[in-house]
This record gives sequence, structure tokens and C-alpha cells, in this order.
Amino acid sequence: MARAVCLRLLTLAPRTRAQLAEALRRRNIPDDAAESVLSRFSDVGLIDDEAFAEAWVSSRHAGRGLARRALAAELRTRGVAEETVREAVDQLDPDQELETARRLVARKLPGTRGLEPAARVRRLAGMLARKGYSGSVAYRVVREALESEGQPTDDLPEGFD
Repeated sequence: MARAVCLRLLTLAPRTRAQLAEALRRRNIPDDAAESVLSRFSDVGLIDDEAFAEAWVSSRHAGRGLARRALAAELRTRGVAEETVREAVDQLDPDQELETARRLVARKLPGTRGLEPAARVRRLAGMLARKGYSGSVAYRVVREALESEGQPTDDLPEGFD
């Protein structure tokens, strides 16, 4: 039974060991049977939290533009060990992360053109913050984008709290 549950879940999408263990617990599979199946699946490579974390970071950063902080939080909620989380998010190059933030702002910038400069900053920086970017990165990228439009930025605050 435990083997069938795990195989079915893994057929649908990659899962972490913790996610599979939780699914087995919910189905009242005895702990010893669950551990036996999970260990066997790990041994043969059907469960690989490191590969899951690497793929997750690559996919979610490219597809949704999520920053390290948001990616790490998502992996933790999926039961990935802290060391594995750190290794996966450390693969993201800070320059790549900054460039992704710039692309996100460039995509949203035209939709803010009718707003006051301070409102534009709040909206764009808020979008980046929700994706896990730090205040300093958000402020820098938003300021650069506004300056590239010829928008004066002298009256904007010096940074975010």
C-alpha cells in the first residue's frame, strides 16, 4: 500500500521525502512500513531532495521571478532540510537575481505611468518584496527604472525601512 501511494504521488509531480511521509501518515500507513518504502525509494533515486530543491529553485526563479528568500521559504514548507535549502538557493547568482528583478520591474513599469512617483515606487517595490527581494535591491531596481524613463528621483526617499 505505501509503495503504491508513493508511486502514484511521484507520477503526478516530484515530491520531497517529507511530503511523501506526510501523505503516508494521512493514509494511516504504519511508520515502519512508510520508513521502509521511503528508504528504498531514496536508495534507488526516486526520492532525491537535493535534485528536487535544485529544480525547484531553477524553475521558480525563471518562471515566477522569485528571489532567494522566497524560494528558501517555499522549500522549507515542503520539508527540505536547511542545508539542502541553502545549497539550492546559493546556486542563484546575485547578478542573475538582480537582472530578474529588473525584468520584473520593466514588465510592470508601463502600467504605473499615470501614478504619482511615490505610488509607483510603492507599487513596484511591493511587487518585488512579495517575490522575496530585499528592500535595498527593490529600491535600487525601481530607482534605476524610473531614472531610465527620465523620471526625477531626487525627491524619493533614500531607501526602504
